[in-house]
Amino acid sequence: MTRPELPLLQLHAFTVLAEELHFGRAADRLGIAQPPLSQQIRRLEERVGHPLFERGPGGVALTPVGRELLPAARRALAGLDAGLRAARSVGAGERGVLRIGFAASLALTVLPALLRTYRERFPDVALDIREMTSAPQLAALRDGVTDIGLLREPPDDATDLGFLTVLREPFVAVLPAGHRLAAGRTVPLAALADEPFVLLPREVGPQLHDRIVGLCAEAGFTPRIAQRAVEWQTMCALVQAGLGVTLAPASIRRIRLDGVAYRRTTPADARTRVAVAWRRDDRSPLVAHLLEVVGDQR
Repeated sequence: MTRPELPLLQLHAFTVLAEELHFGRAADRLGIAQPPLSQQIRRLEERVGHPLFERGPGGVALTPVGRELLPAARRALAGLDAGLRAARSVGAGERGVLRIGFAASLALTVLPALLRTYRERFPDVALDIREMTSAPQLAALRDGVTDIGLLREPPDDATDLGFLTVLREPFVAVLPAGHRLAAGRTVPLAALADEPFVLLPREVGPQLHDRIVGLCAEAGFTPRIAQRAVEWQTMCALVQAGLGVTLAPASIRRIRLDGVAYRRTTPADARTRVAVAWRRDDRSPLVAHLLEVVGDQR
């Protein structure tokens, strides 16, 4: 990078004098006495190598050299001013890019309202939204690929990450519409003991996988996994095809598929925890503001 040839203070003094064409008024605008202003202009003229102003009994006028320099000086000062404003906005968390990973099912529940509120408060922040299952989200946070995660069943042993609970959502049983258990309004978890299950692979969402398996264990059985799928849309489609049943967050009921029934489960306290995640050592104001929005919506 080359060193700037003209000092900014001298350029500022030059542009003010070029606008006022009067040393006294220009000095007043700059908040300095006339002798220091004259020194600044003289030093600038020495750097340029030519006079910038004609001084005479009738006042001060720009020389052709001064008229040529003035637009560039104004652009330089305006560019610096814009850069300072932008930098201060980034420092205050009013500009920048916030990278957010989210579990697909949260697009059916907390994600839209959260993003809408954040955008209303910070319209100049660009949002980079990435759909990811829980395990990749945690890896992306730790690697600095994302700044915020929205996931289900956050781990208890991730001391390098912070988690803030957004909601605790009940589970529902997802059944083929013609299934015998779909005839009732609720389904006891124990009634699913002999059913084939459609479940997500443990490696993509270990905490949610273990939560569902744990609920089944509390009901007295180990689920017999017949099919695996990553996306809830696919899992519901496999249920629709009669390949099994599953337990899903209640918001999955917004996936409307003919031939699929959603029923509340008992015990009623079978719930899944949704949390926002971030790196504990992240001091970004963008992250801090997102957490403030989450706190306001709880």
